[in-house]
Amino acid sequence: MTTTRVATTRPAASASAAGVADPAHTTSSSGRYDGPIIDAHQHFWDLTLGKHPWLAPGVRVPHRYGDYEAVKHDYLPDDYRRDAGPHRIIASIYVDAEWDPTDGLEETRFVHALHARTGLPNAMVAQAWLDHDDAGAMLAAQAAAPLVRSVRHKPGAAATPEAALAGERSLMSAPQWRRGYAQLAAHGLHFDLQVPWWQLHEAALLARDFPATTLIVNHAGVPGSREAPTLDGWRRALDAIAPLPNVFVKVSGLCEADHPWRRDRQTAILDALFDRFGAERLMFGSNFPVDGLFVTLGTLLDDFKALLADRPEAQQRAFFHDTALRIYRPVMPNADDARTDAPQ
Repeated sequence: MTTTRVATTRPAASASAAGVADPAHTTSSSGRYDGPIIDAHQHFWDLTLGKHPWLAPGVRVPHRYGDYEAVKHDYLPDDYRRDAGPHRIIASIYVDAEWDPTDGLEETRFVHALHARTGLPNAMVAQAWLDHDDAGAMLAAQAAAPLVRSVRHKPGAAATPEAALAGERSLMSAPQWRRGYAQLAAHGLHFDLQVPWWQLHEAALLARDFPATTLIVNHAGVPGSREAPTLDGWRRALDAIAPLPNVFVKVSGLCEADHPWRRDRQTAILDALFDRFGAERLMFGSNFPVDGLFVTLGTLLDDFKALLADRPEAQQRAFFHDTALRIYRPVMPNADDARTDAPQ
């Protein structure tokens, strides 16, 4: 794959520019968080560009949510702002959206153009294929883009927990993939990891072997079903990875393919995550528009705010804002110290 150089200034957005929450005014009289929010995991797409094969008419790939036909429409910042309604989302983190893999930098250019035009998104998790021969060149090119903070390459997984227990491994154990992963820290890049919970033991080895690289577990390790045996296995998987200080978790993508969204079905998930990671290693992510298959963005935020209302104000602020601010360093529109030149 041929890579193209991008703008070389990587802004470190100031805390004031990125909208640090005022500790005196982030919860309401009911205890619910009402401060600024950084959405750590969301997507945009313009289907007129024809760059998302999985969203093309007539195409249906296997998806953990089952039928996803309802998300096959343009989803851009105006749509997202409408969905957010009165909630104070001040920044969003774009995560790669299965763009045509023949040119991952084209997606990066698309995101920078959106930011320049609309003010969203404010940081990016870019596409990179760690097992390709040109992984180093691609990482260098992505790292030079002003909004890119992390990359994602889904490494695959065993089909079942039993297969993983029997020794089936993902790309996380492949030597060439790990050689690509080993280059992330030199480029100042994090890694966003999406695997089902039964692959987290393998991820723990990755985090242990590369302590200088921040590993961000997407979708809380994909617990999926709320059945007791599944949750028990998921908790044990969290126990394997939680002691590693370079691991963070996005609380996102918690919908269930076979069950409507319900607030009370998230309680056990949040309790397990807070017990193991603490608020300072957790961050809210909407996974919109994909999670819009099950719940509105307004309801999603209302429910998370209600579920966290009994927790200390500082924990709520960390979950909704501070952790994502620290990890993704979002670039806010008109920040004096931020260059957001589109990749060339």
